[in-house]
Amino acid sequence: MTMTLLAKRAATGSLLGLALGDALGFPTEFNDVPSILAKFGPWRKMELPKPAIVTDDTQMTLALGHALRSAMDRGSLSPETLERAARAEYVAWSRSPENNRAPGRTCMVACGLLADERRPWQDASQIHSKGCGANMRVAPLGLIPRVSDEQRAGAAQLQAALTHGHPTALAAADLTAHAILLLAQGAEPLGLVGQLRSYAYENRSHYHARWLGDLWRHSQDSSPEDFIARGWDECLDALDRLQQALRDPSPETDPCLATGEGWIAEEALASGLLCFLLFVDEPVTALRRAACTSGDSDSIACLAGAFAGAYHGPAAWPTEWADRIEYQGDLVSLGALWDA
Repeated sequence: MTMTLLAKRAATGSLLGLALGDALGFPTEFNDVPSILAKFGPWRKMELPKPAIVTDDTQMTLALGHALRSAMDRGSLSPETLERAARAEYVAWSRSPENNRAPGRTCMVACGLLADERRPWQDASQIHSKGCGANMRVAPLGLIPRVSDEQRAGAAQLQAALTHGHPTALAAADLTAHAILLLAQGAEPLGLVGQLRSYAYENRSHYHARWLGDLWRHSQDSSPEDFIARGWDECLDALDRLQQALRDPSPETDPCLATGEGWIAEEALASGLLCFLLFVDEPVTALRRAACTSGDSDSIACLAGAFAGAYHGPAAWPTEWADRIEYQGDLVSLGALWDA
């Protein structure tokens, strides 16, 4: 990594952006755009709430971040070390008194099953769920140093599959981590969608058996390749909709009308990316646009913030906002660890 990238502090910027987007979108989730405008005024002037409280999106991102730190304390990242650490962190999150931010049902059901350590994690995974909980928490895997491409992709899919077993949840998490990695490395945002499409095609029939084990057998697919290809194909469809929206950009229109409401993984990725790419040089405006959406506003905004922060670093965010975001100390210490 070059000195320029280290100086940018992509990990700190991305984690702070994720939490800021989450807090900005928390009060607007479950509202349509006219209701949001009536309550909060013009979307381009939306202010960070006081106090700046986040949702399960940030909490689970931190859980994964802590899991990665403990999994890598003992050496190289492996399926066994990550599964053990992430299972423990996810279960601890599910039982925490701070888990009172309308957590996703899939995560809670899966965590209840993961609490039985004798149960193979594949039996806990919700095989038919591709909710955005799979990828709203995956940002740390785009930010950690010293992992190979295979480790990053396998780990992104495994952390998703612990709760959300649908192949689209796995592919979307992998794509989200890859997008954050590219942006942290300084990739040109205008070419990002093309790079993600290429990555999806390259990986379309690659089932990460070392990381996923026999998960595919819990589905109705005839082979592991058929299983995972189904997920990549749905993600490619979402990237097509994103590309179409960027050909004729409409910043004042609800992004969800172009790329989906974001309750499911591939739509959360596409809508979060759309908000970032509409306002590449105005990261705060990207967060505000993402928070003023008719869909899963906190998850769309947290992803937009993760993308923008990875690209710009923490300088993207107003100091007054960053200083009062919930879990600020935790976010900054994890970011500093990975930026070093």
